Amino acid sequence: MMPLRASRFVSLILAAASLTIAARAAAQACCAGSSAITPGRLGLHEDALVGLQLRAASLVGSYDPTGRYQDSPQGSSELSFEQDLVAALRVLGRGQLALLVPFVQTRRSVGGRAELGGGFGDINVGVRYDFFAARRSAIVPGIAALIGLTLPTGVPVESASHPLATDATGVGAVQANGGLALEQVYGAWTVSLAGLVAKRLARDVDGIEQTLGAQWTVIAAGAYTLESEVALAASATYSLEGNASIDGVEQPVTARRLLTLNASAVFPLSDSARLQGAAFMSPPASSFGANQNALAGLSFMAVYTWL
Repeated sequence: MMPLRASRFVSLILAAASLTIAARAAAQACCAGSSAITPGRLGLHEDALVGLQLRAASLVGSYDPTGRYQDSPQGSSELSFEQDLVAALRVLGRGQLALLVPFVQTRRSVGGRAELGGGFGDINVGVRYDFFAARRSAIVPGIAALIGLTLPTGVPVESASHPLATDATGVGAVQANGGLALEQVYGAWTVSLAGLVAKRLARDVDGIEQTLGAQWTVIAAGAYTLESEVALAASATYSLEGNASIDGVEQPVTARRLLTLNASAVFPLSDSARLQGAAFMSPPASSFGANQNALAGLSFMAVYTWL
């Protein structure tokens, strides 16, 4: 599939309006649709990007180990804020290197006491390599390998100094993950399915070795690109994590799971700049999570690319 600029140039040379419409729609659906689903990902015609993402979320409740949902206790609240610096660079033609540097703040109120804290979070680096591009075949979808590494640059909860631990900004362990992403374009529609598995290394907490269970994540998404090049997307993310271990002994009923729903839109400002807004939430009802908090929030991202 040709980038939008290339398709226009070819259509002018051939002087065929039908080719212009078809190529333009294909480029819109693939590039704008993919950006709506994964805003920090490079489009086919992009060589590099930088972006700033702002995120705010509110704790609305929690799921107990059996999956039963409970609203937050009366008189308590928790707000989280995050500013992410995102960068990506194309390498080896089909490959992408990505970097995410987060800055996290939390405001927590419990029993009439309110506290605000924050700091740098856990830095993430990732690699994506597209073996097969979407839309090259009507049968075989685009296929990409995903590899990531999260570094414990944030403050883990046991190292927090504030009474309500609002200055805790990280997990405290190295995390490695890998997976596959499938993507296909059908006219103005872009659909994708990704699967990831992550493993956190053991860490020492006051002489006790703690290890989180392996985490499996599935992300299903769809996007529709309008003639204006605005793209609308919806996605569902389901994560499942095994029981944690202490000193090599598995701890029962510590497994976690969570469903998160997301709706987003991408607004191109030019060939090199775009904006994205999104709303996300975990359903405030039983059976959609376990040993996890239910959050609802908004995010906004501005991206500038080099073609």
